[in-house]
Amino acid sequence: MSDATDPWLIVGLGNPGPDYAANRHNVGFMVADLLATRIGGRFKRAQKAQAQVVEGRIGPPGPASRRVVLVKPMSYMNLSGGPVTALRDFYKVPTDHVVAVHDELDVDYGSLRLKLGGGDNGHNGLKSMTKAMGPEYHRVRFGIGRPPGRMQVADFVLKDFSSTERKELAFLVDRSADAVECLLAEGLERAQSAYNS
Repeated sequence: MSDATDPWLIVGLGNPGPDYAANRHNVGFMVADLLATRIGGRFKRAQKAQAQVVEGRIGPPGPASRRVVLVKPMSYMNLSGGPVTALRDFYKVPTDHVVAVHDELDVDYGSLRLKLGGGDNGHNGLKSMTKAMGPEYHRVRFGIGRPPGRMQVADFVLKDFSSTERKELAFLVDRSADAVECLLAEGLERAQSAYNS
């Protein structure tokens, strides 16, 4: 069972490389990048896994501060579980201290949902993580909504946010980073009541 001194692994899900950087599927990377900026860290290649990591602390100085490892898997979305599990084991992080930040089709754009455990809802990053370590990790689900018309899901998630969506995107990424910090500092129930919309 985890306790307050255990580190947290915050995993932003996405695909590596500039071609994918602004895609809907890469919103997890965007949130991880903002959290890295907030803690004054820069992503570096992990020694133990195909990923980039930043180590630091989130929260006010003192006992409320949480040790974190921010992770961006560099394996492509559908193979995220391998690097995440390797880093979870290396840093000795309990599975319930792993947080996946990811895009979510079944949540409207502009809304967030936080939860512990559950299915993967067809999300290849979650599918890979769950296969590698079971479902009992936290999720910060960033709503992207459903594709318009007959657009295929795969095409939709690998497209950049629309110009209308981009007007709010920085605010929503900021809010998602706040939600991660609240989850670590105050627990899931408080974070859900503050950020689930």
